[in-house]
Amino acid sequence: MDENLHSPQRRLIELRIEHADLDELIDRNMLDRPADEITLRRLKKRRLALRDQIARLECELDPPEPA
Repeated sequence: MDENLHSPQRRLIELRIEHADLDELIDRNMLDRPADEITLRRLKKRRLALRDQIARLECELDPPEPA
């Protein structure tokens, strides 16, 4: 059971959920407080970092086939 809590697949799911949450937060922030550019920039930067982590983890879990 403990093994499943720290599996790469579980981490990937957690990262995708966090990325989706940030998407929603960014959308809401743009509508509610469009003048808060610093917060918006930080959220977008975090979302981009998550996307990079997700891509790396996906490559590790499903490496490309050799040509």
